[in-house]
Amino acid sequence: MIIGPRYKIARRLGADIFQKTQSPKYALRVGKTLVKGYGRSEFGAQLKEKQRARFFYGLGERQFSRYVKKAIARKGMRDDEALYMILETRLDSVIERLGLAPSRQAARQYVSHGHFTVNGKRVTIPSYSVGVGDVIRLREASEKKPLFAHARDSVRDRESPVWLRFDGQKLEATVVGMPKLTRTAIPFNIGAILEFYRR
Repeated sequence: MIIGPRYKIARRLGADIFQKTQSPKYALRVGKTLVKGYGRSEFGAQLKEKQRARFFYGLGERQFSRYVKKAIARKGMRDDEALYMILETRLDSVIERLGLAPSRQAARQYVSHGHFTVNGKRVTIPSYSVGVGDVIRLREASEKKPLFAHARDSVRDRESPVWLRFDGQKLEATVVGMPKLTRTAIPFNIGAILEFYRR
């Protein structure tokens, strides 16, 4: 997905959806410009939350819409928990959460270039969904590349999600559970998104 100018998007949707816009430089710049919004209607608020979620995960409209419909259709689980689980178990999201990539966009690129394996098999699809028992690892050949030269140092003090057991020395993670929705973990209202798609 081509995201476009992050500063411009963040002025409309909020600074917390991009890492680049969570800086003093952005705060200084946004103070000098008019912040635009989506209006005050309920529809506008729901649309804004949907856009925030899309840009946070770096997804296109069609792909995000498929995820929402899949979450709504899933039985035996609340819609909001199902959608959160679908988004968080994407391979690129897992790589970013572990600290092996500085951003989701970088994680998507790393996966596309084949730097990671799942259960010993090279995976090049960022949207690949991991499940309980899957083992995600940085390829041995990739460990020697300058891109990952300081990977062990960067993950040393990083706290990984409770549903992932991560070995920072081996650069290997095992999925030991499924992500549980906590409102503080995401910078958008997932309930408003589901209401938007139920219209």
